[in-house]
Amino acid sequence: MEHVEHVRFGEQLYAIIVRASFREPGITFFSSPELSQQLAFMSHPEGKSIAPHRHNKVTREVHFTQEVLLIQKGKLQVDFYTEAEAYLESRVLGAGDIILLCSGAHGFHVIEPLEMFEIKQGPYAGENDKTRFPEAPASEMRVKGPAL
Repeated sequence: MEHVEHVRFGEQLYAIIVRASFREPGITFFSSPELSQQLAFMSHPEGKSIAPHRHNKVTREVHFTQEVLLIQKGKLQVDFYTEAEAYLESRVLGAGDIILLCSGAHGFHVIEPLEMFEIKQGPYAGENDKTRFPEAPASEMRVKGPAL
């Protein structure tokens, strides 16, 4: 899928980026079953029905927060870091792009005024939820992907 990028460093999946231009009929799942956050795209014709349903209580074990960012407006640079806090590289997201942050560490730079949604497991545990560390110098940043 040319409009989908699986951001990997070594064997580890850090993120799944789905560009705003992605279009496929039906349901396309991007996340694999071992991820604690599910990401899918759905496209159905007029008149399609989805049967009424409820979700059953299912116990799940979540070890790390995985978050989804949906860019509504503007541009956001996503900087990827290892768990050991070493900078890897960056990607730029634009309006309509969505990213599932799966593993590793990350930071952000707003390139253009930004409006976005963040979706992740809750409840938020405050400062116990994350470990903050210094960002890489701008001179070391390597941005890959679509033009800025």
